[in-house]
Amino acid sequence: MNAVTESIIARGDLAHLVLFLWATGASGMIVHLLRENAAANRRFDAFVREIARFNRRQGSG
Repeated sequence: MNAVTESIIARGDLAHLVLFLWATGASGMIVHLLRENAAANRRFDAFVREIARFNRRQGSG
């Protein structure tokens, strides 16, 4: 009976460790995706500003 109890406790600790690693990895991936999304938004904003500047120059000439 003692060996079975130790086995269940060990597996429970392993499950908690795996859950923690999964949650940490998922959180890290979300942070990475949010940073990439912010960078993409900045690049798109710069692109739109350049198009607007181009249109202003073409319209006034």
